[in-house]
Amino acid sequence: METFRVTAANGRKIAAYRFADPAKKQFRRFSGRTGLSKRIKEELIQKYGCRCFTYLERMDAGDLQIDHRVPYEVAGEGDELRVEDFMLLCGSANRAKSWSCEHCENWRSTKDKRICLSCYWAYPENYQHVTMRQIRRIDLIWQGEEVRQYDKLKSDSAKSGLEIPQFVKDVLAKALK
Repeated sequence: METFRVTAANGRKIAAYRFADPAKKQFRRFSGRTGLSKRIKEELIQKYGCRCFTYLERMDAGDLQIDHRVPYEVAGEGDELRVEDFMLLCGSANRAKSWSCEHCENWRSTKDKRICLSCYWAYPENYQHVTMRQIRRIDLIWQGEEVRQYDKLKSDSAKSGLEIPQFVKDVLAKALK
């Protein structure tokens, strides 16, 4: 498979795929991406628990996907698959990370693994930037009984005339004073 860029109807650049010419490919035992094993997922769950690394929420194992901390397109996989090089993400977090990384200058041209290692998307628990931009972020999920809290936030933010993110920032700013 070859990945290339096309322009969508809305003007955004998106990835497209096509079969490569097999005559031009060199097939080796270790070429290309490796299917990530069930063993790695089990080790990640054993080491970190059954939770999404981005949302820091407990989730069913079936809802979690194995993802490279540093995108494959930047660092490849090397000769040995180490559990420390991977993380568990829910589908939503995995798509958000993919989109963000694909729009990062490092992913597109520089390909410096060190930049990725200090990024939110590789280590949301300890990062210096988000895709090379000085941003700090918190991704929150309300689930189960917590949904009522979210509904109250949504209602209160509507009454205040603010969008929920700004309303939450204002509530936090008042609490931190």
